Amino acid sequence: MTLIINNLKDIQKNIQVACQKAGREVSDITIIAVTKQVSTERAIEALDAGLTHLGENRPEGLLEKRETIADRATWHYIGSMQTRKVRKVIDQIDYLHSLDRISLAEEIHKRANQTVNCFVQVNVSAEEAKHGLSPEEVITFIEQLSNFPHIRVVGLMTMAPNTEDQELIRSVFKGLKKLQLEIASKGYEYAPCTELSMGMSNDYEIAIEEGATFIRIGTALVGNERRDSNEDER
Repeated sequence: MTLIINNLKDIQKNIQVACQKAGREVSDITIIAVTKQVSTERAIEALDAGLTHLGENRPEGLLEKRETIADRATWHYIGSMQTRKVRKVIDQIDYLHSLDRISLAEEIHKRANQTVNCFVQVNVSAEEAKHGLSPEEVITFIEQLSNFPHIRVVGLMTMAPNTEDQELIRSVFKGLKKLQLEIASKGYEYAPCTELSMGMSNDYEIAIEEGATFIRIGTALVGNERRDSNEDER
């Protein structure tokens, strides 16, 4: 557990500094421990260290860990969700971070037995390899979601480019914040859109400075026991 405790202390210090720069409260920030590349045992270590939010990007990994951990954690599904796999996991999660198409919304509404807290995924950087709506599509998409009472849009999610260019990263996060404020101002009851899921191991401090409320941290927190090719946490 020493690895995670030490890593968490460093991350918490960085969060504090970023919040001070932005004039924000540390309590505004929720850390999601991205455990997709580590074992159930490592995920439990994260919980023992005081974290309560876990993120997974595959149904198999989520269900495997949930079988042991159950409701001890708040569960976030952070990967792209295949429509055919919705029924397996939708009632097993607390948040979905990758709502990006009406066909997925339809399946969630059909399969869910409760309201699902969703982040609409936005491809602010317009990278072809990334999922998500363009910023121009988001408001129309959210307006269409009024037809699905099982979906509650709590916020927006994005991923910045994997680059050393901090100004480019910052511009992506600024763009998402601007869009979030625009949607929140509309007062949709089903889409309060008060949250921002952005920032990962290499850019969470910038994300916090630009308004992130949920940060998704994997390698910098829990290490990396096994690798995959997904993009949801670098």
